[in-house]
Amino acid sequence: MTDGHVKRSIRLRGDLARRLANHADARRTTQAAIIEAALDTFLSPDASDRLEAALARRLDRLTRDLGRVEWHVELSNETLALFVRNWLSATPLIPSSADQATRAQGRERWERFIDTLTRRMEIGPRLKNELSEDRK
Repeated sequence: MTDGHVKRSIRLRGDLARRLANHADARRTTQAAIIEAALDTFLSPDASDRLEAALARRLDRLTRDLGRVEWHVELSNETLALFVRNWLSATPLIPSSADQATRAQGRERWERFIDTLTRRMEIGPRLKNELSEDRK
């Protein structure tokens, strides 16, 4: 104990011990150094202030991200509403004599639309990518 260190023996869960060993190997340091740094941080009087500051930064970022998502949702809603309004005003009424054939064609077009939408959502391309390419 002449060097200012005190030997302690602790038990760790197996998964935590593996994570500690992997982290020490990756950082090229000792497990004891990592434990000392963690305890020093945890027991520091300003640890709660640092945690609060980190949480505040994360909340600020999430708030900005949420604002962007909200803007995109509003843009999508307005775009859809504008399209539907224009489509309804420009599409003529269908005579009842063509009703059955028109419905069959409508179902077919709807299924193609859903297939296309599904494919775009799964593998792309996405509208935002097309818009950025159009601006080049």
